[in-house]
Amino acid sequence: MKFENILANINGFGKFQIMILVITFIGRFTLPCHFMLNNFIANVPSHHCNISSLDDGGIFRNLSEAERLVVGIPVHEDGTPNSCQMFAEPQYHLLFNSSNITELLTVPCQNGWVYDKATINTTVTSQWDLVCDRRGKNKLTTSIFFVGVMFGAVTFGSLSDRFGRRIMLLVSYVSGMFFAVGSAFSTSYTAFVVLRFLTGFCITGIIIVTTVLNVEWVDIEHRKLVGVMDSLSWTFGSIIFAAIAYFVTDWRRLVVTVTSPLLLAIFTWRWMPESARWLIANGKLEQAQLYLKECAKMNRTEEFMETLKTESLATIVVTEKRDRPYSYLDLIRTPKMRKLALRTGIVWFCVATTFYGISFNITGFGLNIYLTQFTYAVIELPAKVAVYYLLDKIGRRSTEVGALLMAAVCLGINIVIPKDMSVVRTVVSVIGKGFSSASFATIVLYSSELYPTVVRQNGMGYNSFMARLGVAVAPLVLLLDDVWKDLPQAVLCAVAVLGGVVARTLSETRKRCLPETIEDIEKHW
Repeated sequence: MKFENILANINGFGKFQIMILVITFIGRFTLPCHFMLNNFIANVPSHHCNISSLDDGGIFRNLSEAERLVVGIPVHEDGTPNSCQMFAEPQYHLLFNSSNITELLTVPCQNGWVYDKATINTTVTSQWDLVCDRRGKNKLTTSIFFVGVMFGAVTFGSLSDRFGRRIMLLVSYVSGMFFAVGSAFSTSYTAFVVLRFLTGFCITGIIIVTTVLNVEWVDIEHRKLVGVMDSLSWTFGSIIFAAIAYFVTDWRRLVVTVTSPLLLAIFTWRWMPESARWLIANGKLEQAQLYLKECAKMNRTEEFMETLKTESLATIVVTEKRDRPYSYLDLIRTPKMRKLALRTGIVWFCVATTFYGISFNITGFGLNIYLTQFTYAVIELPAKVAVYYLLDKIGRRSTEVGALLMAAVCLGINIVIPKDMSVVRTVVSVIGKGFSSASFATIVLYSSELYPTVVRQNGMGYNSFMARLGVAVAPLVLLLDDVWKDLPQAVLCAVAVLGGVVARTLSETRKRCLPETIEDIEKHW
């Protein structure tokens, strides 16, 4: 007996499954907010030295603010004020002749900085003066969060396969909220960095647990819908986040605001069911039967459950020993599992590197930070709608391969388009981002279908780790423009092609039952 046979009899996509989607949506809404949060809270606003120390009690005090900047701050060749240097003493002659200032004595900022608050009121940067020679600390703010996400994915993937999806989801909710809110009340930059690492470590559990829970509770026909809905929750969160960030311009309040939905997620967790597939695979047949009865009751198919006994559930998984712990080592113990792990890991790395490489490299919008965030999110909507129709029309594998190769084509086209055709280059980049977004939406569902139930969370944790590694590599790729201006585009194009070639070797999962055991993979995939 297959689990899909049971779902078909109790309605594999009824009110019960919709309830799960709604509950998981609440928690998932906070994820894109936190992933993009560093663009705002670690933003470096325009700034210049605080020149109040130049006040000599005479002429300086009677000058306007603009005049004080002229006599106190040197300018670059393009006429913009220097952010990190000031004159050692007021240069009043510059009020009449500002042409020759190269020989004037300058010193580093002596009394801190003054920040432009027109766009963002306060940021981590302005809070702890992470500018000029300390700018590296500001970059660390973003990196450390994704390092936490990387290791959290591996940890929660393993723990949720061992202890269950439901309990680890609660742990992720509670700990993620605790550390996120704690970071908002940090009294030092060091404490903030540590708490952001722990925030990333904990909230990543929401990603992999909810994705797997949704897939394991729906029938074959509706798996693609659930996969796309999961992906759209990310897009919806990104769009709303742009509005939240626009109105909440203090970094501490912004962190608390985008974290607050986790309170509601914790409250609704009581209605979240455990994965019946996982319970059966781990020999917890009576608990699985209880959840299946709840599903049948809500979907109004109770008559079937009257005849379904625990003995029948026991026939679903009979080829492997129950109650033994599974780990990441199970991903490489057998030949086909090794190949599956290697291939999906490469694809996830390539998808993430391409997606974030394009995202970080799109230029020419001429919009402020809020409109840019909104535009980036909206671009994903048509891509993910297209994925919904393509997953069944041409299959998961062809959709993934096609999306990656088309993203590569867009990257390749931008190499040959002249630099002065900025509008055309921007349009091509936007289209490329759409294809890379489609590849991301596809691979999440595709991978959850490829891995067997007993190690599905381990597999998704490993894949998420590879994706975060790709996120870390993407900014480094963009630094290659110092060698050759188009080298980042060429590297990202090659990475996308590699991902498409490797994805072509994966098995198609369209209209197939989910594998339950490792033996299923070795014999039938």
